[in-house]
Amino acid sequence: MFTASVIIILCYLLVVVFVFFYQRNLLYHPFENNYSTDKANFSYKEVFIPVSNGNSLKGWFHTKDLNNKKTLVFFHGNAGDLRNRIYKLNLIKDFDINFLIVAYRGFSGNNGKPTEIGLYEDARSTLNWLTKQKIKEGQIIIYGESLGTGVSIEVAQNKEFAGIILESPFTSMVDAGKFYYPYLPVSLLLKDKYETVKKLKNVNIPILVMHGKKDKIVPFHMGKQVFQKANTPKFSYFPDNDDHMMDYNKDLLETLSNFFKSI
Repeated sequence: MFTASVIIILCYLLVVVFVFFYQRNLLYHPFENNYSTDKANFSYKEVFIPVSNGNSLKGWFHTKDLNNKKTLVFFHGNAGDLRNRIYKLNLIKDFDINFLIVAYRGFSGNNGKPTEIGLYEDARSTLNWLTKQKIKEGQIIIYGESLGTGVSIEVAQNKEFAGIILESPFTSMVDAGKFYYPYLPVSLLLKDKYETVKKLKNVNIPILVMHGKKDKIVPFHMGKQVFQKANTPKFSYFPDNDDHMMDYNKDLLETLSNFFKSI
């Protein structure tokens, strides 16, 4: 007969095995949709950006003046499609910049399945596509939202972009995993690690870190640590009452405006 301790150990091992094989379903949620009723009040061209596997990434490209105005490249979080960011883009469009938002593989109808390496390739393909539009590196602003902050830091290393914005960043996916699953050997199990803090030393462009102190998904202390580890020049926006999906209110928009003017 199995003893209670043996049963507990077997159950634990089953949980470990389940998490190992199912972890990307826990991390990526391309079909989640919370803002589908928002209507875009900005003009855009739907573009399709090729990636090396023969597939393409759907994006929305809002242009004012590609030659004389900076272009913001928006890398979104781990859930939902492009429509989930309309409420932000409706306000970003009022700044004197162009912007491009692109959906990762597996999101917004794109072929493929998201992985860390795959998302990095998607981001680099997006930036290469912009280069082919004759947009110079120094005219590009990187914007990462949640999971997109890990993607943004990866592609910003040793580059000379105009600046980078991190909204609700995490220190690493390992740290986030340990926060949610302290009873699991996360460091051994995790496939997609997004080691943001380790890469910050290689990011030497102006950086703005935004993080709500009441974030229930990515703890605020992670965003604070990202800011502390970032190289200068650096700026922060840490509102007391914002959750993970930050409130695009007057204060946040003013922070963005000041950052754009400084770079």
